[in-house]
Amino acid sequence: MTQTTTAPGGAATAAEDGARGAGPHLFSPFAMRGVTLRNRIVVSPMCQYSADDGAATDWHLVHLGSRAVGGAGLIIVEATAVEPRGRISPEDSGLWNDKHVEPLARIVRFCKGQGAAMGMQLAHAGRKASTYRPWESHGNTPVRDGREWETVAASPIPYHEGWPAPRELRRDEIAAVVSAFGRAAARARAAGFDVLEIHAAHGYLIHSFFSPLSNRRTDEYGGSSENRCRFFFEVMDAVRREWPAEKPLLARISTVDWLDGGWGVDDTIALARQFAAHGVDAIDCSSGGLSLAQKMPATPGYNAALAERVRREVGIPTAVVGMITEARQAQEIIAGGKADLVVMAREMLRQPYWPLHAARELGADGPWAPQYLRAKPR
Repeated sequence: MTQTTTAPGGAATAAEDGARGAGPHLFSPFAMRGVTLRNRIVVSPMCQYSADDGAATDWHLVHLGSRAVGGAGLIIVEATAVEPRGRISPEDSGLWNDKHVEPLARIVRFCKGQGAAMGMQLAHAGRKASTYRPWESHGNTPVRDGREWETVAASPIPYHEGWPAPRELRRDEIAAVVSAFGRAAARARAAGFDVLEIHAAHGYLIHSFFSPLSNRRTDEYGGSSENRCRFFFEVMDAVRREWPAEKPLLARISTVDWLDGGWGVDDTIALARQFAAHGVDAIDCSSGGLSLAQKMPATPGYNAALAERVRREVGIPTAVVGMITEARQAQEIIAGGKADLVVMAREMLRQPYWPLHAARELGADGPWAPQYLRAKPR
């Protein structure tokens, strides 16, 4: 295993890598707790809508396995529901049942055998649950074919006009969902994952609690920022109790809502300053998703400045996602200290072997599988 010096949270900084002459920063190792990634490239958790009653299928093995062969440092499995009503669609991945463990363990064994670290994203879709798969509809229409289920959220506020109002979770139900996150973390541990991520972005259940636009509660889970974040902290603690101390825990956050009166980067910074006390090691910086009325800038790497500010002001490692497509763009993000990891989404759907192409462009030695070495450019 490559030895690295570490920054706050156990991460090797780009500046330190450069001082050691480690070559292109994008392909320098990155350490968190007891896990070292072979490079700074992360495959974003992207829903495949192809599970069988929550269980991963051969599609997931081929989809994720090809990205491991393609050279990514960390692969994070799609948003995986901690209870059945937490799925976005009926075909979403789940970890609410022990039967879900072995299909995921099979994928983990293969991908780790190719040199990639494996992450699991635990999620609950909240008021954005119970939808069609995107290729069956436009993705904004609740299911009407008898497979729908009741959606729940912090408050009974629909995600969008025409969507059903979710039911406000009772306090005893909040405790049950927190416990479900903990049990799912234990199953992720049993499946052999290296990294765990809590999905608290994009308008899903946890985000609906901490954003003031979607939380109108008057109990201890509403009102002040401290109260609105209470559910999130309870989830962190439940997950960390089941997750090994030597393995890192990440949180994906919508750093801003892109809505007037919504959650902002100052709120994210205040929240992130409390993460270390709850065992969270890094922030996966995304944004938006709370409402279709958002005004999000559609520019390459639009979250990078947000991730840079959080990293600088909190002193916590960050990952950044959002329209990152080019090798030199990713290199600049890491070398410029904007983030510690780049999280690749749709570009990885287009190019499973993107890391190998990027390594060639940047003059690095990409992690080629031995079976493919005879095709490696000279």
